[in-house]
Amino acid sequence: MARISVNSALRGARSLLSPARLRFITLPSGFVSPFASVSLEPRQAMTYRSFFDIKKLVASAQTELSTSDPEAYKAFLLASMAGLRRAEIDQLEWTAFDWQHERLHIGVTEHFAVKSQGSIGDVDLDRELVTLFKDFYKRRTGSFVIESSVKPRPGSTYPHYRSQRTFKRLTNWLREHGVNGERPLHALRKEFGSQICDRHGIYAASRALRHSDVGTTALHYLDKRSRATTGLGALLSTSAENSVVEQDLL
Repeated sequence: MARISVNSALRGARSLLSPARLRFITLPSGFVSPFASVSLEPRQAMTYRSFFDIKKLVASAQTELSTSDPEAYKAFLLASMAGLRRAEIDQLEWTAFDWQHERLHIGVTEHFAVKSQGSIGDVDLDRELVTLFKDFYKRRTGSFVIESSVKPRPGSTYPHYRSQRTFKRLTNWLREHGVNGERPLHALRKEFGSQICDRHGIYAASRALRHSDVGTTALHYLDKRSRATTGLGALLSTSAENSVVEQDLL
């Protein structure tokens, strides 16, 4: 994680002192950015590897969270079945749901600024999930999907979550069920991406995760589960069987 943070800081510094920006500033002749010759740290392998059974986890959430902690249950579903990030879940409003087309739109709102322009997009939802959230919608008490007494703080200079208490309860529950690590809630988003990739391919996963490019998806999130072979091995077994038959005939 330290190397990733260093590389992120270096890229930001390079961008700040890039030729495209420096041309608007009067600088001494021959000025060269001090970061021009600084090398990035070697890229670390960040490919996601599934470490929990999502089907069992969904079953446990349905049994344990749906009635005892509906807000944590909603957050769990939005992360694991729609691939939403923490901030997106926290600021999600009911108007984001397109009930007719069974999808969810993530975009800029009065209270929420997207991570990047590439983060804007639609997420297709399972029909069963839409039915469940329609029921939640009938019982809503406000405009936000996750109920909380904490008010949003748009423009805050630090990460502020209305649903921090809900996230903490859900994080504790996830760890109790084997989803460990620094960010158990984000692991649900990664699992979502891996599931989409396994069923529909990396390009579909990139769209569902709303990444800026498919390279990000391939580098960080996905775990290949389906076996990928040429199928030519069948010729070998056929050849071996033929050899046995020929020997029997001699």
